[in-house]
Amino acid sequence: MLSGLMNFLRACFRPRSDQYSHTSLDTGGRQDGLLWYKDTGQHVNGEFSMAVVQANNLLEDQSQLESGCLSLNELGPYGTFVGVYDGHGGPETSRFINEHLFQHLKRFTSEQQTMSVDVIRKAYQATEEGFLSLVTKQWPMKPQIAAVGSCCLVGVICGGTLYVANLGDSRAVLGRAVKATGEVLAIQLSAEHNVCIESVRQELQSLHPDDSQIVVLKHNVWRVKGLIQVSRSIGDVYLKKAEFNREPLYSKFRLREPLKRPILSADPSISVHQLQPHDQFVIFASDGLWEHLSNQEAVDIVQNHPRSGSARRLVKTALKEAANKREMRYSDLKKIDRGVRRHFHDDISVIVVFLDSNLVSRASSVKGPNLSVKGGGVSLRPNILAPYATPTEAGST
Repeated sequence: MLSGLMNFLRACFRPRSDQYSHTSLDTGGRQDGLLWYKDTGQHVNGEFSMAVVQANNLLEDQSQLESGCLSLNELGPYGTFVGVYDGHGGPETSRFINEHLFQHLKRFTSEQQTMSVDVIRKAYQATEEGFLSLVTKQWPMKPQIAAVGSCCLVGVICGGTLYVANLGDSRAVLGRAVKATGEVLAIQLSAEHNVCIESVRQELQSLHPDDSQIVVLKHNVWRVKGLIQVSRSIGDVYLKKAEFNREPLYSKFRLREPLKRPILSADPSISVHQLQPHDQFVIFASDGLWEHLSNQEAVDIVQNHPRSGSARRLVKTALKEAANKREMRYSDLKKIDRGVRRHFHDDISVIVVFLDSNLVSRASSVKGPNLSVKGGGVSLRPNILAPYATPTEAGST
């Protein structure tokens, strides 16, 4: 009986850190408060480093690295898949992408027996259609899911080629060595779809010439219909399908005039790069990193330090910048819990993929071990989880 009482007391007075549980599927990841990290690992084309820091009450960023076979059968091709999914309005869309996009890519790769731009585009389309089906099913009980969406950044390294696909404002940056000077230059590989960029505003205005309010400057921030900063995403079906822009959706998301055609797009920008021996590494990260670091600053941090811990080092540098902007110490910022932390910085996900030219140059038919790592975060035990999104949290991107 005494032992039972002691167990009860231990449960009641469990240390604060025990509130948190790993959500990463990879046992190699470590947790330090709101920071999850995997300092080093091996993919078929070299090494990698991952880190995630949570700011939102529920982690809205999701990320993954998959290495080995990129199709449903073991015939190949073989390579590395990287995904960074920056959700907004809640975690549902980014979680859905994390569970389904890579599986769709493997299916289309199997059908076409090769990796291609078309395979990646079809994987995005199938993921968008799958989430739309989920929204349709959940709409009667949970209409706010129509206002949940996610940016979607993907990199695929296969047969010496790097494919980069993007929706939204996450970013992929290449570090390329310059032989003559020994410098490593930052080269942005991804196109962004944030209406703070004039060309993105112009694109929307040309697609909607009859709508003078398609892009609105609100509180000194450009937003699509005054609601959202990105013009392309997975989800956000309230700005794509008229049947989801009505009651019982919160009034703040409902448009005054009927939705005649989709406002947001799920068609990714895709670029193809033939990797060269002087291409050193690629940084894939959600916009939470790029709010505080320039492309070249991020590349310099990776280049000037040991490979191990590169992603964690980038995240910590961004957090120190966030603290400095609020005239506070990094040690004090670390004490602020999730939810409140969002007032100081966003969720940040970083994957640094190092490129070993000897491995990259090998044919995509060369087998490598299968590896799957999901970027972690922290969550409260299920019985004390907060609701997914409140009216004030949703659609804040």
